[in-house]
Amino acid sequence: MNTPATLALTVAGTLAVVGVGYAGYQALGGDADRYAEVVKVEQATKSYQEPEQRCEQVTVQRQKPVKDEHQIAGSAIGAVVGGVIGHQFGGGSGKDAATAAGAIAGGYAGNKAQERMQQNNTYTTTEERCQTVMNTRTEKNGYNVTYRLDGQTHTVHMDDKPGDRLPVENGQVVTD
Repeated sequence: MNTPATLALTVAGTLAVVGVGYAGYQALGGDADRYAEVVKVEQATKSYQEPEQRCEQVTVQRQKPVKDEHQIAGSAIGAVVGGVIGHQFGGGSGKDAATAAGAIAGGYAGNKAQERMQQNNTYTTTEERCQTVMNTRTEKNGYNVTYRLDGQTHTVHMDDKPGDRLPVENGQVVTD
Protein backbone atom coordinates (compact mmCIF):
# COMPACT_ATOMS: atom_id res chain seq x y z
CA MET A 1 0.00 0.00 0.00
CA ASN A 2 1.66 3.09 -1.27
CA THR A 3 -0.46 5.80 0.06
CA PRO A 4 0.80 9.31 0.33
CA ALA A 5 0.88 9.02 4.12
CA THR A 6 3.03 5.90 3.98
CA LEU A 7 5.34 7.51 1.49
CA ALA A 8 5.66 10.60 3.69
CA LEU A 9 6.45 8.47 6.75
CA THR A 10 9.05 6.49 4.81
CA VAL A 11 10.77 9.67 3.59
CA ALA A 12 10.67 11.23 7.06
CA GLY A 13 12.09 8.06 8.63
CA THR A 14 14.87 7.86 6.07
CA LEU A 15 15.82 11.50 6.63
CA ALA A 16 15.81 10.96 10.41
CA VAL A 17 18.10 7.93 10.12
CA VAL A 18 20.46 9.81 7.78
CA GLY A 19 20.50 12.87 10.09
CA VAL A 20 21.24 10.79 13.18
CA GLY A 21 23.97 8.93 11.28
CA TYR A 22 25.58 12.16 10.07
CA ALA A 23 25.45 13.65 13.57
CA GLY A 24 27.14 10.53 14.94
CA TYR A 25 29.78 10.72 12.21
CA GLN A 26 30.50 14.36 13.09
CA ALA A 27 30.63 13.53 16.80
CA LEU A 28 33.24 10.82 16.16
CA GLY A 29 35.56 13.30 14.46
CA GLY A 30 34.37 13.16 10.95
CA ASP A 31 35.26 16.78 10.14
CA ALA A 32 36.79 16.10 6.75
CA ASP A 33 34.65 18.89 5.36
CA ARG A 34 35.61 21.37 8.13
CA TYR A 35 37.99 24.21 7.56
CA ALA A 36 39.52 26.98 9.64
CA GLU A 37 39.28 30.46 8.12
CA VAL A 38 42.65 32.17 7.54
CA VAL A 39 42.36 35.71 8.92
CA LYS A 40 45.91 37.10 8.44
CA VAL A 41 49.22 35.96 6.87
CA GLU A 42 52.47 37.78 7.74
CA GLN A 43 55.93 37.10 6.33
CA ALA A 44 58.16 35.83 9.18
CA THR A 45 61.79 36.96 9.18
CA LYS A 46 64.92 36.12 11.11
CA SER A 47 67.66 38.72 11.72
CA TYR A 48 71.29 38.07 12.58
CA GLN A 49 74.61 39.92 12.74
CA GLU A 50 77.31 39.14 10.20
CA PRO A 51 80.87 40.53 10.41
CA GLU A 52 82.37 42.19 7.34
CA GLN A 53 85.90 43.45 6.94
CA ARG A 54 86.22 46.80 5.16
CA CYS A 55 89.63 47.96 3.97
CA GLU A 56 90.85 51.21 2.43
CA GLN A 57 94.13 52.64 1.22
CA VAL A 58 95.35 55.52 3.43
CA THR A 59 98.24 57.92 2.81
CA VAL A 60 100.54 58.13 5.84
CA GLN A 61 103.74 59.95 6.66
CA ARG A 62 106.54 58.00 8.31
CA GLN A 63 109.90 59.01 9.76
CA LYS A 64 112.89 57.69 7.87
CA PRO A 65 115.14 55.35 9.85
CA VAL A 66 117.66 57.22 12.01
CA LYS A 67 121.30 56.31 11.46
CA ASP A 68 122.69 58.30 14.41
CA GLU A 69 120.25 57.77 17.30
CA HIS A 70 122.31 59.72 19.85
CA GLN A 71 123.10 62.65 17.52
CA ILE A 72 126.85 62.18 18.05
CA ALA A 73 127.78 63.90 14.78
CA GLY A 74 125.64 66.97 15.63
CA SER A 75 127.07 67.12 19.15
CA ALA A 76 130.67 66.85 17.90
CA ILE A 77 130.30 69.43 15.14
CA GLY A 78 128.45 71.78 17.53
CA ALA A 79 131.14 71.39 20.20
CA VAL A 80 133.93 72.24 17.72
CA VAL A 81 132.10 75.28 16.34
CA GLY A 82 131.11 76.41 19.86
CA GLY A 83 134.70 75.99 21.10
CA VAL A 84 136.07 78.04 18.20
CA ILE A 85 133.55 80.83 18.84
CA GLY A 86 134.16 80.74 22.64
CA HIS A 87 137.92 80.94 22.06
CA GLN A 88 137.38 84.35 20.46
CA PHE A 89 136.41 85.84 23.82
CA GLY A 90 138.37 86.54 26.94
CA GLY A 91 142.06 86.44 27.62
CA GLY A 92 144.42 84.13 29.58
CA SER A 93 142.55 81.63 31.72
CA GLY A 94 139.27 83.40 30.78
CA LYS A 95 139.90 82.35 27.19
CA ASP A 96 140.07 78.71 28.30
CA ALA A 97 136.78 79.06 30.24
CA ALA A 98 135.10 80.76 27.27
CA THR A 99 136.35 77.98 24.94
CA ALA A 100 135.01 75.27 27.30
CA ALA A 101 131.66 77.03 27.73
CA GLY A 102 131.42 77.53 23.95
CA ALA A 103 132.17 73.84 23.34
CA ILE A 104 129.48 72.71 25.85
CA ALA A 105 126.84 75.10 24.49
CA GLY A 106 127.76 74.26 20.88
CA GLY A 107 127.63 70.51 21.58
CA TYR A 108 124.13 70.85 23.07
CA ALA A 109 122.92 73.09 20.22
CA GLY A 110 124.39 70.70 17.61
CA ASN A 111 122.70 67.73 19.28
CA LYS A 112 119.28 69.44 19.25
CA ALA A 113 119.71 70.68 15.66
CA GLN A 114 120.46 67.15 14.42
CA GLU A 115 117.50 65.76 16.44
CA ARG A 116 115.09 68.23 14.73
CA MET A 117 116.53 67.40 11.31
CA GLN A 118 116.04 63.68 11.95
CA GLN A 119 112.44 64.20 13.11
CA ASN A 120 111.64 66.18 9.97
CA ASN A 121 113.25 63.59 7.71
CA THR A 122 110.05 61.82 6.61
CA TYR A 123 108.57 60.03 3.62
CA THR A 124 104.98 59.46 2.44
CA THR A 125 103.57 56.02 1.68
CA THR A 126 100.23 54.24 1.32
CA GLU A 127 98.97 51.65 3.80
CA GLU A 128 95.92 49.45 3.90
CA ARG A 129 93.78 50.00 7.00
CA CYS A 130 91.03 47.52 7.79
CA GLN A 131 88.20 47.42 10.31
CA THR A 132 85.48 44.90 11.05
CA VAL A 133 81.89 46.14 10.96
CA MET A 134 78.77 44.19 11.91
CA ASN A 135 75.99 44.12 9.30
CA THR A 136 72.44 43.12 10.16
CA ARG A 137 71.08 40.55 7.74
CA THR A 138 67.41 39.57 7.49
CA GLU A 139 66.08 36.47 5.77
CA LYS A 140 62.61 35.09 5.17
CA ASN A 141 61.63 32.41 7.63
CA GLY A 142 58.14 31.19 6.65
CA TYR A 143 54.80 32.73 7.58
CA ASN A 144 52.89 33.57 10.77
CA VAL A 145 49.31 32.55 10.01
CA THR A 146 46.33 33.68 12.11
CA TYR A 147 43.18 31.58 11.70
CA ARG A 148 39.71 31.33 13.25
CA LEU A 149 38.24 27.98 14.36
CA ASP A 150 35.14 27.46 16.47
CA GLY A 151 34.95 31.18 17.24
CA GLN A 152 38.53 31.37 18.59
CA THR A 153 41.56 32.96 16.93
CA HIS A 154 44.95 31.20 16.90
CA THR A 155 48.32 31.86 15.28
CA VAL A 156 50.68 29.21 13.90
CA HIS A 157 54.03 29.30 12.04
CA MET A 158 54.06 27.69 8.59
CA ASP A 159 56.86 27.16 6.07
CA ASP A 160 54.59 27.80 3.06
CA LYS A 161 51.99 30.49 2.45
CA PRO A 162 48.48 29.05 2.95
CA GLY A 163 45.30 29.76 1.01
CA ASP A 164 42.09 31.24 2.47
CA ARG A 165 41.37 28.24 4.70
CA LEU A 166 43.13 25.38 6.51
CA PRO A 167 41.79 21.81 6.74
CA VAL A 168 40.70 20.46 10.14
CA GLU A 169 41.24 16.84 11.20
CA ASN A 170 40.22 15.44 14.57
CA GLY A 171 39.46 18.96 15.76
CA GLN A 172 42.98 20.21 14.94
CA VAL A 173 44.17 22.44 12.09
CA VAL A 174 46.46 20.67 9.62
CA THR A 175 49.48 22.89 8.83
CA ASP A 176 51.68 20.48 6.83
